[in-house]
Amino acid sequence: MKSKKRMVSGITATGTVTLGNYIGAIKNFVKLQEEFEMYIFVANLHAITTPIDKLKLRENIKSMAALYFACGLDPNKVNVFIQSEVLEHTQLSWILTCNSTIGELNRMTQFKDKSQKQKNKNRTDYIPTGLLTYPLLMAADILLYEPDYVPVGKDQKQHIELTRNLAERMNNKYGNLFKIPEEYIPEVGSKIMDLQNPTNKMSKSSENPKSYISLLDDIKIVEKKIKSAVTDSENLIKYDPINKPGVSNLIVIYSSLANKSIKEVELFFSNKDYGFLKNEVIKVVSILLKEIQDKYYNLINSNDIETWLEKSANNARYLARKKMSKVMDKIGLNYK
Repeated sequence: MKSKKRMVSGITATGTVTLGNYIGAIKNFVKLQEEFEMYIFVANLHAITTPIDKLKLRENIKSMAALYFACGLDPNKVNVFIQSEVLEHTQLSWILTCNSTIGELNRMTQFKDKSQKQKNKNRTDYIPTGLLTYPLLMAADILLYEPDYVPVGKDQKQHIELTRNLAERMNNKYGNLFKIPEEYIPEVGSKIMDLQNPTNKMSKSSENPKSYISLLDDIKIVEKKIKSAVTDSENLIKYDPINKPGVSNLIVIYSSLANKSIKEVELFFSNKDYGFLKNEVIKVVSILLKEIQDKYYNLINSNDIETWLEKSANNARYLARKKMSKVMDKIGLNYK
């Protein structure tokens, strides 16, 4: 029997899981779980790169795990675990840190963007080192499990390139050490944009709650957010991300949730106005959120989550320890 190809990915536990996270990542995980051996983690170590309240972090970790399952990840098919419960993530991260350069980390666009946000908050004296080095932890998250593919959003391509460069560098230095992963980017919905500023990615860190939809938002609130989503004055429903970013974003959301191509969506909405578009988007989003929330609230207070997470963490530890033993031998850290 032919073994399945392996995939690895995770979402940072800094706040609520957004509709953008679902369409860009989790929806694809659910689809791919039949085809791939999957290791999906709650990235709680990444969550502390910037200050976060400890009680909020604990709440986020469990909530995100419950949402993974509520969205359709099957604990019998997918290994869902908490990043910090596999210590090899941080161990490999340090080794990768010692094989990287300040220059390549400084070139990461997300470091520049997040550093600027700290400066805008008048915190020029406090730019956490974790903002600079977290791509190395991300690389460790990936290389530890020797995946064939890593599902990523378009804004993460630079991090995958760094991961591949580090793996190739260490392979050249120490011999056959890491598998070089390929990126997996879905054709539609890989990047959902901010509802109020559609030139930016939808983000749970946004200071404007109208700009994103949480999977746990009340349906009435979601309806108001979609109705207030920025469009334009043309009243022409056409997919054109450059000139019509707001309308195009709503088209992508509808396309992803209705499982229709962009062309099919444009045809469906031809000769319709923006009010009709927003109402149809509200319908598909509301159906999705009700289904997810019903499952979530049944799961969140059960003991099932802890059982599933521990089982998957054990599976992840087995692979991680095996890989780290090889790394330690190859680079000389194992003295025996």
